[in-house]
Amino acid sequence: MTTPEANVDLPAPLVLADHPALDLLNTRMMIDGQKRDLLNSHEAAVRWLEQVGLGHDVGDQGLLDELTALRDSIEQLVQARLENRAADPSGLNAFLLRAVPQLVWEPSKVPTLERFCQPSATDRVLGELAYGAAQLLAEGDLTLLRKCESHECSLMFYDRTKSHKRRWCSMALCGNRHKVAEFRKRRQEAGK
Repeated sequence: MTTPEANVDLPAPLVLADHPALDLLNTRMMIDGQKRDLLNSHEAAVRWLEQVGLGHDVGDQGLLDELTALRDSIEQLVQARLENRAADPSGLNAFLLRAVPQLVWEPSKVPTLERFCQPSATDRVLGELAYGAAQLLAEGDLTLLRKCESHECSLMFYDRTKSHKRRWCSMALCGNRHKVAEFRKRRQEAGK
């Protein structure tokens, strides 16, 4: 069966949300007016994890299904939080079980407490992403969680700018397109 994504050259996922959980949500984005899933293969999932600095040694074949399930859970909870309504966190909590801290004590070293010290690299990565999402939902300032102001864009970001007035997913992408469109509009109006 051919998926719509198979007929379109999809871009590499963008890492511009200033939060890994939001970057994960942004792997489902608008391209040519249609919602596309950039995590459409195991290889794409591994590449995305490498891109956000989490992908080394992740090779579990169940990774794609688990990563997209985590994304769906985060998306549902973020939406509920933005709408100020309760939601069932059990999906995210199942992934948080992979983020249980472990005391690591190697011979002739001081013991350390490591939050993401799981035998499986996939469990470690999914636990780390789930923990970051849970922190954002529980402790993050959600007034700083924004959707790009471009009508053609679906990307979200966490506004860490000093003035908290970030409008675009990226000035190089949507911000520049908006500036060019405004410039053309002014020139056209001046020519009338």
